Amino acid sequence: MASSGKNGDRVAVVTGLRTPFLKQGTGFRDVTTLELSTQVVGELVQRTGVDPKTYTLCVFGQVMPSLDYINIAREVVLRANLDRSTESFSVSRACATSMQALTSCIESIEHGEHDAAIAGGADSMDDLPLGVSKRLTVALMGLQKAKTMMARLKLLSGISPKDLVPPMPGYSVEPTTGLSMGQSAEKMVKENGISRVWQDEIAFRSHSRAAKAWAEGFYDDQVMPIVVPPFKEGFREDNLVRKDSKLEDYASLKPAYDRAHGTITPGNASPLTDGAAALTVMKASKAKALGLEPLGYVRSWAYAGVDPNWQLLMAPVFAVPMALKRAGLTMKDIGLVEMHEAFAAQVASNLQALASKKFCEDKLGLSEAIGEIDPEILNVNGGSIALGHPFGATGARIVLQGLKALKKRGKQFGLMTICTGGAMGVAAVLEVA
Repeated sequence: MASSGKNGDRVAVVTGLRTPFLKQGTGFRDVTTLELSTQVVGELVQRTGVDPKTYTLCVFGQVMPSLDYINIAREVVLRANLDRSTESFSVSRACATSMQALTSCIESIEHGEHDAAIAGGADSMDDLPLGVSKRLTVALMGLQKAKTMMARLKLLSGISPKDLVPPMPGYSVEPTTGLSMGQSAEKMVKENGISRVWQDEIAFRSHSRAAKAWAEGFYDDQVMPIVVPPFKEGFREDNLVRKDSKLEDYASLKPAYDRAHGTITPGNASPLTDGAAALTVMKASKAKALGLEPLGYVRSWAYAGVDPNWQLLMAPVFAVPMALKRAGLTMKDIGLVEMHEAFAAQVASNLQALASKKFCEDKLGLSEAIGEIDPEILNVNGGSIALGHPFGATGARIVLQGLKALKKRGKQFGLMTICTGGAMGVAAVLEVA
C-alpha cells in the first residue's frame, strides 16, 4: 500500500522510543512483556509532551502471547496513563508485528477514524507462555468437573511423568516444516551457496557499526533508561553489542544447528532478546498544530509470503519490488537500507537474490534485477545481530532508527525489510519529512 493522505494531509511518524534491548536471562529477566511495553509507551507519551487524550488509538503487539491477558494493547492503555476511552487492539505478524501495528495505525488515520495513534510492540524471552501437554490439559479440565475423589484419582492415574514436561514454545520450530528457524537458515545457506566468511563479515560489520553508533550518541534519544530492582543502576544501552569485535573472532565459533557441516553460529545470528519499542503517528496537520516536527513518513509498504518448505526467510525479496513500485521509486532512489538481521545467512541470501537478474526473472517475473545494495548504505548503525531482536519490537526499532539515520545523512528515501517466521516478510519505503 502507498501512503498519501487525503487532501495532501499525510500520516507522519512523529516520535519514537525503545527500551534497551537486553539479552535473555540478563537485566530484564524478572520483567514482563507488559511491564516493558507500559514503560516505553508511558515514557514516549511524556516525552512527546502532548495531552494523552490526543491519542485515540493504540495498536500494539507481541509474538509470544501471554496467558495473563488477551489484549496487550488494551492493557498498555490502562497502565500507561492513556485515556481509558482510547480504542486499542493487538496484532501479531511474527517478527513484523510492530510494523503491522504501524501500518494499521496509518490506515486507520487515513480512513478518517483517528488523528493520532500509538503503535508498537514488545517481547520478553524471559516471559514465555509455557503451556502443558494435551493429556495434562484434559486431566486438569476434567478435575474441575469431577464430583468424587475416585473420579479425580482416575483422571490423575492416566498422567505419566512425560506429560508434566511443558511443550517447547511456538517460536522454536516451524509447524509446517518441523525445522527450527536456524535449521531453515542452514537450508538456505546450502541452496544459495552462502559462505561462512560472508556471514561472519555481515555479523562483524553489524557489531562494529552498532558500537560506533552508540559511542557517537546516535541512539541517545532513541533509547530510554530503565531501572530494574535489584540492580542499583539503570540499563541505558543494549547489552549485546560487541564493542571490541574482531573479524577473526567470529571464525572460531562453532556451528549451532548443523554441528558437522553448518555455518550458522551464535556470532552470526540474532540472539534471544527482551525489549519494547513504540512510535507516535499523526496526521501531519495535527502534528503541526501541536508544534511537533515529524520524523518522516512510511511512503509505501508491502507484505508477502512464500512456501515455508522452499526458503523460509526469503519473503522480503518478494515484497521489495511491490513497495518500490507503490512508492514510484527504484533502488537507485534509495539512500539507506535497514534490513532485519535474523541471521547473516538470511541477509546474504536476500542481498544475493535482489542483485540476481535470473532470480528476479524466474521468481518475481521481472525483466531485470531489483538491484545490488552497497554495503556502505546497509544497516549503517548496526542491525539485529548486534542490537538484539525482541520479536514484537524490531519493526518499530527499524522505522525509528531508519528515519533518524536518513535525516542525519541528508537522504530522502530509505528501504526497510523484515523477514518473519511462517515464511512471511515486509518491505517499506521510508521518507524523511
